[in-house]
Amino acid sequence: MSSATETASAFTKNNPFHAKVVENRRLNRVGSAKETRHIVVNIDGSGLVYKTGDSLGVYPQNRPQDVAEIINLLGASGEEPVSPALLKLPAPVSLHEALLSKLSLAGPMRKILETLAGRVTNDAEKARLAALLAPESTAQLAAYLAEREYVDILSEFRSARLAPQEFVDHLRKLMPRLYSIASASKQYPNEIHLTVAVVRYTMNGRERVGVCSTFLADRAGLGTASVPVFVSNSHFGPPDDTARDIIMVGPGTGIAPFRAFMQDRVASRATGRNWLFFGDQHKNCDFLYEQEWNNHLAKGILTKLSLAWSRDQAQKIYVQDKMRENATELWQWISNGACFYVCGDAKRMAKDVDTALHEIIAAQGGMDASAAVEYVKTMKKDKRYQRDVY
Repeated sequence: MSSATETASAFTKNNPFHAKVVENRRLNRVGSAKETRHIVVNIDGSGLVYKTGDSLGVYPQNRPQDVAEIINLLGASGEEPVSPALLKLPAPVSLHEALLSKLSLAGPMRKILETLAGRVTNDAEKARLAALLAPESTAQLAAYLAEREYVDILSEFRSARLAPQEFVDHLRKLMPRLYSIASASKQYPNEIHLTVAVVRYTMNGRERVGVCSTFLADRAGLGTASVPVFVSNSHFGPPDDTARDIIMVGPGTGIAPFRAFMQDRVASRATGRNWLFFGDQHKNCDFLYEQEWNNHLAKGILTKLSLAWSRDQAQKIYVQDKMRENATELWQWISNGACFYVCGDAKRMAKDVDTALHEIIAAQGGMDASAAVEYVKTMKKDKRYQRDVY
C-alpha cells in the first residue's frame, strides 16, 4: 500500500477532513432564476485522493438563526447537555452543538405531534392536534408534515413544553450530502471543485433553504478550515481506453463530472472524440462554464456541443430533444463503441434520456423494442452506459 493511500484512509466518512473553501463564485449571469455556484475546496495536506467521476461528501451545518429560534421556543439556553440516542456519542454535547451540526431540523414525523398532544395546555392547540392525529386524517397529516420543519411545529404549539433531551430524541441525524466532483485530480491534485445549485424557496410563509447548498454558499467562510469532507468512490468515470469516444448528457448541475471528464481527457492526451449535451433555462445567463466549453470546442478537444435551452422559445427544448434531433449521428457513435454517460436529475431527466436512447437505438439500429432493451443492457454490462443520478 502506498503512503498516499495510507494517508487517504485516515480521512473517511466517519473521520472527515476539515477543508478550506478557497473559491466561491456564482456561475449564472444576471437575469437567471437560478443560483449555481462554483465552489473550490482545498484538500492540501489531507492525503485525500480522488478519481474522475467520484463524489465529495460534505457535512453541513444548519443555519444559526434556525437553531437560535428552536432554542428560544424550547425555553432553553442552548448550553443544556444532550445525548441524542441515535448518534451514540461518547459524551453529551450542548443543545446548541447538537442542533447546529449533528441533527436534521427538517422532516418532522408523526411522533413529535403525538408527544406534543400530551403536553399542550391551550384548547385550540389541543383541538388542532386531535384533528391531525385522527385515524381519518392520514392524508391531511402527511400534507401538514411535508410543509413544515420542526421550528414550525414548535411555533404552532407553544403551550407545550419539551425538555431539550426529549426534543432532540425526535430528530434524525444530519446526513452528509454528496456532490459530483467537477475537477480532475490530474489537473487539480490538491483541490476539489463542485457545481452547487443553491436552494432557496418559501413554503408555509417561511423562507426555506437547502441546508448544504447554503452552508457552502453562505456560511462556509473563505480560507477557514470549516468544511468537513470525505471522498466517496464511484464506479462512474471515463473509459480506461482513451481512444474510445464518449457522449456526455449533463443538463444543469449534471455538467459537473463532465467538466472533470474533459480535464482528465486533456491530461491523458485522449484521442477519442467527445460530445456534450447540455441544457438549462436560458443561454444568456445559464450556460455553466460557457467559456471553458467554447475553448474546448475551438481547440477541437470537444468534438460536438449540443445545447438545449428550455425557456428561450415558446416550446421547451430539453437534452433528450437534442438527442432525437441528432439521432443518426448519435447511433453512429454508439454503434462504433462510444460510451454514453448521464448525470443529473433522476426523477425526470434521466428517465426521459433513457427513453430517448432506447427509441434512437431501435429506430436507427433497425431493432424492435425488445432488441433495443437487450442492446442497452449489454451497454450497461460493458460499462458503456453509466449514470450518476440523484
